[in-house]
Amino acid sequence: MKDTGAVHVACEWCYRGVWAVLTSWFCLPRQPNQIEFGDGHSVVVMRPSEAYLSYRKFQFWIGLVLIDVILIGLWIATIVVAPWIGILTAPLWIVVIVLPDILAYVAIHLRYDTTWYALSDRSLRIRRGIWTIHETTITFANIQNVNVSQGPLQRWFGFSNLIVSTAGGGGSEAAVAMGGHVGLLEGLENAQALKDQILRHSQINAGLGDEEVEVDPVWGGEGVPISGKGAWDRELFRALQDVRDAAKRCKERMVGS
Repeated sequence: MKDTGAVHVACEWCYRGVWAVLTSWFCLPRQPNQIEFGDGHSVVVMRPSEAYLSYRKFQFWIGLVLIDVILIGLWIATIVVAPWIGILTAPLWIVVIVLPDILAYVAIHLRYDTTWYALSDRSLRIRRGIWTIHETTITFANIQNVNVSQGPLQRWFGFSNLIVSTAGGGGSEAAVAMGGHVGLLEGLENAQALKDQILRHSQINAGLGDEEVEVDPVWGGEGVPISGKGAWDRELFRALQDVRDAAKRCKERMVGS
């Protein structure tokens, strides 16, 4: 669902100018940034779908019509009751009616253009904001629950929201406002596929996945992973081996004596 016509072209032209000014003033990147997660980790950067932008514009136009009809009705009533007051206050009425519409339209695009999601092998990062940039990083090993949320209107536009919660977090969009343990990914066309991918990464990072690992024998013939996801640090593992060997030598000396 896309806007068409002269009004849309004018709004887009106005927004491009505002966006250029804001990116200069606030040093905002014009493209999704390549968020670093460390060497050896593939990173996929995403943003909300265009269907989500159309959904927000639909809400905007519905609200604009309802509010502007009320304001115009009040202006007409003022002219009928007190014609001179209505005429003299005409510039003020125009500002009150038009300016909020422009600001709301620009705000919709700004929110869309500054919302990015970055997914690596070990964590998820959500970034949004202009004046204040909010950035949330959720490691897959700490994820407790992943929910897909989709209302009737969202279903009609063809997108869903993904709610990722960690220990202590809630499982609803209301909990997102409380911050902390909950991350919200809005406007995803592939929410279910992304949910499955996050859960798969979560299981692997928690040591429950099927990823192959190199195993070294330790006390009692049991195995401890020394490579792959959830592996022990090699230096720590070798240090523990040295402690084990030293304990064995000490025991042998005591037995021999």
